[in-house]
Amino acid sequence: MELRHLQYFKRVAELEHLTKAANDLFVSQSHLSHVIIELETELGVQLFDRVDAEYA
Repeated sequence: MELRHLQYFKRVAELEHLTKAANDLFVSQSHLSHVIIELETELGVQLFDRVDAEYA
């Protein structure tokens, strides 16, 4: 687990939006999504409820 990944998680939680957080952090949405999935795997818990934007 890297400190940077925890900072990414924090920003996603603050903005409650993965794409907005990725833009704010100057990383791709796919990279940020991958980081969150890695954190979830390492911690053994789901960190966010995923909602399909088409249905939200």
